[in-house]
Amino acid sequence: MKNFIKLFFFVISLIVITTLIGCENQDTPLSTEGEVEMSIQITSSAFNDGDRIPRIYTCDDQNVSPPISWTGVPNNTLSLALIMDDPDAPMGTWVHWVLYNLSPDLAGLDQGKTGVGTHGKNDFKRLGYGGPCPPKGSNHRYFIKIYALDTMLDLKEGDTKAQVENAMRGHILAQGQWMGKYGR
Repeated sequence: MKNFIKLFFFVISLIVITTLIGCENQDTPLSTEGEVEMSIQITSSAFNDGDRIPRIYTCDDQNVSPPISWTGVPNNTLSLALIMDDPDAPMGTWVHWVLYNLSPDLAGLDQGKTGVGTHGKNDFKRLGYGGPCPPKGSNHRYFIKIYALDTMLDLKEGDTKAQVENAMRGHILAQGQWMGKYGR
């Protein structure tokens, strides 16, 4: 009977710990469902939405940002923000690119384009773009998200995705996303 009680408490403890860990890694959405329009359409001449990201844009090759363009930015937009992340990373969502205070007149970025907007710090602890670099034997999804904002963000260069998202709360007019996959 003692062994049964010990096993019972052990199983319950595992369930509680698993639940707490699972809740801790959940991203809080920037806006409630339906609150912000997904009216920004993102495209890339390098790969289609949902397709494999070409090697040139990864850590396995030149590690340059892909060409992307967008339409559907509302007229009253004061700035744009871009975030690229990987929700399939083993330790939780991995941030690959943070760029904010982009001009609302901008309709895209050329391959490897730097020098526009303000660069945030990615999870490689560097400014700018850090391409897909998943562990060997895995295939990950990479989301490029564009946000139209009703303000310029009062942030400095090198701020993180979390700081940018916190500053964007309540200021998102519209958004869009593009997804690519990469595996090794």
